[in-house]
Amino acid sequence: MKWGLWGAAFNTQQYLEAITRSIELGANCFDHADIYGDYTTEAEFGTALAHQPALRDKMILISKCGIRMISENRPEHRVKSYNTSREHIITSAERSLKNLQTDRLDYLLIHRPDPLMHADEIAEAIELLKKQGKVLQFGVSNFSVTQTALIQSRTPVTINQVQASIVHLHPFTDGTFDQCQQFGIIPMAWSPVGGGNIFSAYDERSLRILEIANALSPKYALGPDQILLSWLITHPSGIRPVIGTAKMERISAAVIAAETKLDREDWFLLWSASTGVPVP
Repeated sequence: MKWGLWGAAFNTQQYLEAITRSIELGANCFDHADIYGDYTTEAEFGTALAHQPALRDKMILISKCGIRMISENRPEHRVKSYNTSREHIITSAERSLKNLQTDRLDYLLIHRPDPLMHADEIAEAIELLKKQGKVLQFGVSNFSVTQTALIQSRTPVTINQVQASIVHLHPFTDGTFDQCQQFGIIPMAWSPVGGGNIFSAYDERSLRILEIANALSPKYALGPDQILLSWLITHPSGIRPVIGTAKMERISAAVIAAETKLDREDWFLLWSASTGVPVP
């Protein structure tokens, strides 16, 4: 999301360098959505990938669909809305394949729960795309436990991508990560360090968290931002952070953090710093 128009505005060569370097570092999963960059980022990424198509087999490609944004690139959209109809899912997936210049998506996710979503229609679209080899696995994003269960009752859900961090604890307590463990769903966490606001917002909560993260840094030989990523990764559901950055040094630091789990008491030190109270 941050590589294109909504962030660094990479040119083709910069995309290619970022893709290659990320794979070298071990960060080989690229998280897209049709809407990123006002519907432009997938095509820019695909143009870069076309220069070295052999890289495709070294990466995992995720895309998401279902949000209809108001954009000059979609003049037919009258209002921001959701569309999880069979037709829209299939059309979006095929457009993403064309834009990314690939023959398959490793994962296709419904980007947001749609109040009008019809579970049978979603399943029909996904099963057809799988049968055609265009989508290998299916997932959801920002879905509640009951919404995920509804879709899971019709077709396998392999990912739920949700907001989760030391300052966004809801998935730990609302059953989301419990459900991931129960059914073997991969939890992916967007905004995994709170969008970086912890390091710039000098409120009491942020200061408490930073005090503990800084204190733990020498023990684990990690920076405080890495400590907060390791805190997520320590959870037994197997949380995979989505790193929203265009800076290779941050991607490298995240890969290192992914190799470290915090001990139980250190994990709870950070939990209590976030909530402001000891556990009951």
